[in-house]
Amino acid sequence: MRYQPIPNTLFQKNRNNFSSKMEPNTIAILTSNDVKHNNADDVMGFTQNNDLFYLSGIDQEETILVLYPDAHKKENKSILFVKETSEQIKIWDGEKLTKEQATQVSGISRVEWIHDFEMLLQYMAFEADGFYLGHNEYLKRATKDQETQQDRMIQWCKKKYPLHNYHRAAKITRDLRPIKSEVEIAQMQKAADISVVSFKRVLKTCKPNINEYELEAELAYNLIKSGATRHAFKPIVASGKNACALHYNTNDAVCKDGEMILMDFGVCYANYNSDTTRCFPVNGKFSKRQKEVYSAVLHCLKEGSKLLKPGVLPADYELEMANLVETELIKLGLLDADAVANQDPEKPLYKKYFMHGTAHHIGLDVHDVGLYSRPLEIGMVLTCEPGIYIPEEEIGCRLENDYVITENGNSNLTEAMPIEIEDIEALMNNKK
Repeated sequence: MRYQPIPNTLFQKNRNNFSSKMEPNTIAILTSNDVKHNNADDVMGFTQNNDLFYLSGIDQEETILVLYPDAHKKENKSILFVKETSEQIKIWDGEKLTKEQATQVSGISRVEWIHDFEMLLQYMAFEADGFYLGHNEYLKRATKDQETQQDRMIQWCKKKYPLHNYHRAAKITRDLRPIKSEVEIAQMQKAADISVVSFKRVLKTCKPNINEYELEAELAYNLIKSGATRHAFKPIVASGKNACALHYNTNDAVCKDGEMILMDFGVCYANYNSDTTRCFPVNGKFSKRQKEVYSAVLHCLKEGSKLLKPGVLPADYELEMANLVETELIKLGLLDADAVANQDPEKPLYKKYFMHGTAHHIGLDVHDVGLYSRPLEIGMVLTCEPGIYIPEEEIGCRLENDYVITENGNSNLTEAMPIEIEDIEALMNNKK
């Protein structure tokens, strides 16, 4: 693996916490994700089911985890099923995990080959009263038009064991995963540290008439060199008017002198993610108007991030952040104070220039699982990302950091990434 091994005590603790929330005499079955193909025999690359990774640390396809806390036999309480390496697999794809290696990674003593799953489950299912099965509930648009391994497991179990009770594994992991352990935060800090170096490379490379994708290449070079798994998501490198499209990521335009670039990017390290956004002038010097807009957004970031602390409801935080941005829009001459005072509260005027939320959970998923009706708690990690988008001026500005909620407020994982105007200009004009 590219990343340093994660202590298997993390996954043991996660399994214990998960098992403690299961109904009595039930079995949990977590499956790996599919390997996705594009054309012919090529694949898109494998990304693990994060609930399975959270509970096992196994980052390999064709894996199943079975948890049966109330099993009569001790050896049936936790069983990991992995793919057995054949001579053909060795030749074409390389070796897969051995049973011993799978135990070392996961901390699960009983490891079996996946082709024995159905037979071994049969013995335990007879004793159990129900099943916990996984499903991607968080983002339905991601799976609405495709059948996943989890879907097939649900269909198979209900056909094979129609009279058992069924429960949602995602309901448990949704409660557990938002609170990060010190080990998890360390992985996220590593991802953030890699992103800091990447950003500095971009600043030193940027110049008028460079292509957006050339700056994207600087991100890719450093994350691979640093042992990261992949981009956390397809980077946004948006110059000029492109920055006003929130999810622009074609990154194929020329960065012109006088424009500002919005770069939203993240690093996936050990399956844990960072998510940051920075803006900077193509020519290394902010114009007067760019500086005004940038300073307004930076003010909102600094003040808004102070609201991320234990006990705060996300909805209350978002309302306060909207008020901050609204005030700055008035100062920038984009909104009229009297019009704002008399606006329809259901159709706030700031939405013309600021149309998205500014905090989301981050962890194994970039938009990590968690209920936004739940107050913030120590150990949660969230982004803070205010923005102002002015299409008529071809200026889009968003600034984003990652914050760990602490007892006294929060800690910024991306604090080392330059964000002050003078620091960005200094780095861009000192190319050595």
